[in-house]
Amino acid sequence: MTSRPTSPALRIALYSLFVLSGFSGLIYESIWSHYLKLMLGHAAYAQTLVLAIFMGGMALGAWLASRYSRRWSNLLLGYAVAEGLIGLLGLTFHPLFATVLDALYLSWIPALSDPATINALKWTLAALLILPQSVLLGATFPLMSAGIIRLYPDTPGATLGMLYFTNSLGAAAGVLVSVFVLIPAVGLPGTIMTAGILNVLLAIVMWGIAKERRAPAPAESASESGQPASSRLTAALLTLALGSSLASFFYEIGWIRMLSLVLGSSTQAFELMLSAFILGLALGGLWIRRRLDRIAVPLRYAGYVQVLMGLCAVGTLPLYNASFDFMAFMLGGLSKTDSGYTLFNLTSQTIAMAIMIPATLLAGMTLPLFTYALLQRGAGERSIGRVYSANTVGAIIGVLLAVHVVMPAIGVKGLVSLGALLDVVVGLALLVLARPRSRRWELPASAGVAALAFAVVLLAVRFDPLRMAGGVYRHGRTQLPPDTEVQYYRDGKTASIARYLFKDGQMVIATNGKPDASAQTRTATGTLDEITMVMAAVLPLSLRPDARTVANIGFGSGMTTHNLLGADRIERVDTVEIEPAMVEGARGFGRFAERAFTDPRSRIHIEDAKTYFSSHNARYDLIISEPSNPWVSGVASLFSEEFYRYIKNHLNERGLLVQWLQFYESNPMLASSVFKALAQHFSDYVVFNTDSLDILIVASNGGPLNPLDPWILAEPKLQEALNRVGIRSLQDIQVRRLGSKALLQPLFAAFNAPANSDFFPYLSLNAPRSRYLQETAVILSELHLAPIPVLEMLDGQRRAGETPATRAPLFSAPDSQQRAARIAETLLTQQPITPAQLGPSGFDLQLLLRELAVSAPQQPADDIVRALLLKTAELINPYLPASRATPLWDYLASQPGYNALSEATRDWFTLHRAVGRRDTPAMAALTQRLIETTPKDKLSPHEATYLLTAGLTAGLAMGDKAKADALLELFDAHQKPIDEEFPLHLQLLLRQLATRS
Repeated sequence: MTSRPTSPALRIALYSLFVLSGFSGLIYESIWSHYLKLMLGHAAYAQTLVLAIFMGGMALGAWLASRYSRRWSNLLLGYAVAEGLIGLLGLTFHPLFATVLDALYLSWIPALSDPATINALKWTLAALLILPQSVLLGATFPLMSAGIIRLYPDTPGATLGMLYFTNSLGAAAGVLVSVFVLIPAVGLPGTIMTAGILNVLLAIVMWGIAKERRAPAPAESASESGQPASSRLTAALLTLALGSSLASFFYEIGWIRMLSLVLGSSTQAFELMLSAFILGLALGGLWIRRRLDRIAVPLRYAGYVQVLMGLCAVGTLPLYNASFDFMAFMLGGLSKTDSGYTLFNLTSQTIAMAIMIPATLLAGMTLPLFTYALLQRGAGERSIGRVYSANTVGAIIGVLLAVHVVMPAIGVKGLVSLGALLDVVVGLALLVLARPRSRRWELPASAGVAALAFAVVLLAVRFDPLRMAGGVYRHGRTQLPPDTEVQYYRDGKTASIARYLFKDGQMVIATNGKPDASAQTRTATGTLDEITMVMAAVLPLSLRPDARTVANIGFGSGMTTHNLLGADRIERVDTVEIEPAMVEGARGFGRFAERAFTDPRSRIHIEDAKTYFSSHNARYDLIISEPSNPWVSGVASLFSEEFYRYIKNHLNERGLLVQWLQFYESNPMLASSVFKALAQHFSDYVVFNTDSLDILIVASNGGPLNPLDPWILAEPKLQEALNRVGIRSLQDIQVRRLGSKALLQPLFAAFNAPANSDFFPYLSLNAPRSRYLQETAVILSELHLAPIPVLEMLDGQRRAGETPATRAPLFSAPDSQQRAARIAETLLTQQPITPAQLGPSGFDLQLLLRELAVSAPQQPADDIVRALLLKTAELINPYLPASRATPLWDYLASQPGYNALSEATRDWFTLHRAVGRRDTPAMAALTQRLIETTPKDKLSPHEATYLLTAGLTAGLAMGDKAKADALLELFDAHQKPIDEEFPLHLQLLLRQLATRS
């Protein structure tokens, strides 16, 4: 039975349902890219081939729909079936993927040895996982379009335009809702399940609407000339549709790279750009909807749209330069708050829309125009699927060419310009096909105007490397200082790489405006990055002296690989870098990275790390990972529970994983998320600061970590690097030890953050916000500054040696050790105390010695002495070994005024001396006595915190949990609650107490 409704209500309902179809479709595309990166890696070829599988499936689905749709009398029912199958596959995707992924990496790959076979297996599995849904998704637009056109044959143009608008509008919304709402709330599994449920519900509703509405395919109509559309004309239009789509994806790839230098390269920034691109397509469909059926010569109209689109695209180049200034202006006025972050994202969206929408609005008209042109010429409803298929194939070719050929060859400016030129060529070809009988001047005039516009823009617009490398999105600075020399700039396949030299001699290599490594080329003192890259090599070799094989993830400046090869014991270093331009740019670091390029033990692999490890199936003694900040798209997966689980398969027994983790542009919650993921798969780890804002994590694949071995510090080839960064003895490494898994993990477990996972990506979702707010996790580094040597006494590893550590930039513990050593030397040798030598602490010491020189101090003086003793203890005890602190306290006890002090003040003195001696029984006893005997109103919050820290440290260091529990109960009974937030070292002690059995 055929139903021909006259009411527009059904049409509106069908359009509304297609919004939901677009919404779920883009969720699949976005989520599949996250999933398949876990299988295939993050390299440019992997990303583009994932897109090729997806869009190739869609092209196949559209072609199949165009070929067979005429045989079906109820296309809307077919559409309902397609949506239902998509939904069912979506509901089963995550458990199926997780099962296949575990089998792949834990069973199948370890049984293979040939990289080609391994890669073939991975690509086959990836295709089997997403191709069925992709084919079905590709069939939805032709089925829905042809189904509605059969019901409403009088206005096919309006139908095409409106469906393209509604589908694209849903897709733009799907991009934003998935990344800002669904993934944070329910993770990747919940998000794809949500899309699946939506598809099933959509299918049920559509089935109810469509089951009684049969509409057989109409006979193929004739064109205005009375003849069906020629196959030659059809082929020409399909080829031009392919070319138009190819050009559009040149823009998309070019714009996304360009804007990542302005908006940042986070996942959220990418999704904002993608949504702006799709929104422009939607608006184009909306614009053409009411006009398409009134266009007499759609080919001529499409020709002008294509020419104008090319002009708008090339016009984005001068506008792009202005976007740096606009972002800097906005950042100058935005507060570093959550509301400011929201406005930052809105600013980013505004910039993306200003760049993209003029051209993409025109691009959104092209698919309806091409399709309508074929319909008007009698090609029949199968032209819908054929144009859609050609459009999709063009997108595949465009992405592959843009990423792998054009952008690396001629840069982003050339890529966008070439795409614009291609659009103009397509437009002129359409004008030729339209064969206007009048206005013959239009074709040469259009070509001339386009040529003039291109010449003006391309000659006038210059992309300044100082801007491109400046990272405006981080600090609101439009460009690097004018006296900076940009020595290298290249738009690579995955990122834009810059190497530049500041006036003071500091050389930096940066990725998308974010500095990744630096070296000081004109002085003998290294940068903070040099310290990290020296320690990344020296630390694991000190902990594992028998290491022979090393894999280094990330090339950066090449200095880590260079330093590793400074050890003659090392037999091979495989450095895996995703971006060829990074390796090329690092050559400019010269002698600082020389061995990475010249040593025969060095092998550089241009691959994604996961792809490299899985395809080579190798094992190493050391794997060193030096990723960029976790807010950079893709980086957070190197700190995920899944990464740690799989990387263990490539470590030898008792092999070490070393990871650099930044505390800047982060916060304790994000750091704890990393450690929660790590702890699930590594039996032990230890954390060292390279400075207050950077740490190195060393994790052991089986068994506890060995103590530090000094052999590496004697290697002749490493002497220059070690001296530049101030590492001259084991003490310079030991002072940086933050703690082991046993010490730190209970503290990390207390933070209300989940373990970072590829499926529940807490880190990548929250790190961009932390970057904007300029948060840090430096409070974790401040554990070094606890007033009691908590880390040393609980960890069992000495931080303070007989000789203080060498001073280090942006890390205060060595300075504190040197100051404590000066205080001890000054007092024990009875030198004059001068503020010039000891700083502000010199005044306190002068006052303390003056009061202790009085044999009968008054009560006010007794209170002053107690306060000064606490200050002195905090300056000395954590930073001197017992062998040096004990004589100092003995000296102070020998002063004339000591015996005249009150009993309470002498108890405080004795407690400080016990801490200096690391005498845990005495510390526990004295803490208990002071808690019991001190009136409630006498203890300041600072003194109360100190007492609790001393007593709990003593009990836990002795392994006597009962004593520590009893002391805590005693404090609650005898003293008023501390009305200040507990310092982190006390929180660590309380977490240790709570987790010990």
